[in-house]
Amino acid sequence: DLAQISILALAEQYLAAIHEARRMNLELAADWLVMAAWLAWLKSRLLLPAPPDEDDALPPREMAARLAFRLQRLQAMRDAAKRLMAGPQLGRDVFARGMPEPVRVLRQAEYTDTLVDLLRAYGGIVRRKVARRGYQVEPQPVWTISQARETLERLVGRIGEWSALDGLLLEYLGQPQKRRSAIASGFAAALELAREGDLELRQEAPFAPLLVRSR
Repeated sequence: DLAQISILALAEQYLAAIHEARRMNLELAADWLVMAAWLAWLKSRLLLPAPPDEDDALPPREMAARLAFRLQRLQAMRDAAKRLMAGPQLGRDVFARGMPEPVRVLRQAEYTDTLVDLLRAYGGIVRRKVARRGYQVEPQPVWTISQARETLERLVGRIGEWSALDGLLLEYLGQPQKRRSAIASGFAAALELAREGDLELRQEAPFAPLLVRSR
């Protein structure tokens, strides 16, 4: 009850706290000063009539009741903190186990498939293996450009008249495996010999036979 608080006793308690301020926290001493000034002002409001310009302010008794309520809440928090700290503390009063106990997981297989399911699964594996068989490409015989050039060079001295290139390569064109290779290699070799001046090339019309002769 603020009405029962003695201002003289409050001042004496504050002066004693100031003397001990060297060993205390200065911020705490400043808080005490603010609290003492607030209590003194509040007690003066309880004892003296309110000024006329402060009619809208809270009544002193209501302000004192609010302050008392806040102090009671503060004291309740302090008491709860003391009870918590007084209880057993982990690492000081009680200790946890050193190693956690391993958890064993036991699994038991339970088969529900039938013989038909087993055969169907095996058939699927066999089909996939068959589908994965690779295709091996057989190497095709190739008549190289150098071989075609050597053949044409041997025939250059005997080609006095215009002759079809296919006729000169007839020996190789008769072999189905070498037909495409012989046409491509013979044509390339004829172009090289014509560029070097050993052969002359002529074609009467598009897609007509390619004619060659010695120069």
